[in-house]
Amino acid sequence: MPNLGGGAKCGACEKTVYHAEEIQCNGRSFHKTCFHCMACRKALDSTTVAAHESEIYCKVCYGRRYGPKGIGYGQGAGCLSTDTGEHLGLSPKPAHSTTSNPSKFTAKFGESEKCPRCGKSVYAAEKVMGGGKPWHKTCFRCAICGKSLESTNVTDKDGELYCKVCYAKNFGPTGIGFGGLTHQVEKKE
Repeated sequence: MPNLGGGAKCGACEKTVYHAEEIQCNGRSFHKTCFHCMACRKALDSTTVAAHESEIYCKVCYGRRYGPKGIGYGQGAGCLSTDTGEHLGLSPKPAHSTTSNPSKFTAKFGESEKCPRCGKSVYAAEKVMGGGKPWHKTCFRCAICGKSLESTNVTDKDGELYCKVCYAKNFGPTGIGFGGLTHQVEKKE
């Protein structure tokens, strides 16, 4: 059937979409009011849409439906997980459980790495590697000036971290032209 002066058909409601109300996605046209996630019905825009063949989703629903599956996926910040792990043979634990026998705990879960600065356990969410050792993000600072460090300005010496400026001042070359002696004084006899 020929299109007689109207617009394209909406990908959601199949009605005519006129230019003033048209949103295009994956070569298909939608009304502004029909451009929402097919799973949760959340309104979409060009930054939140994820398309799969002829279906449109918000990025969260798209990830749940077509993203990677398994342990560790889909549990980012903002996701509420009610999975207790019973299907994996794990029993639910109270929120603030303490282990009465640390040797059983370490045998089951392994020894956690310790931060060289504070000596406390470093967990994956707060771990920064420097000098081949794990550090807390808050402990990843210059040992002399206390400046917060990044991979671009960190140097290590004898298991301690320094910013490049402090490292150069304290362990770098010395002499003429290196911030030490600026000129030589000759003795006349």
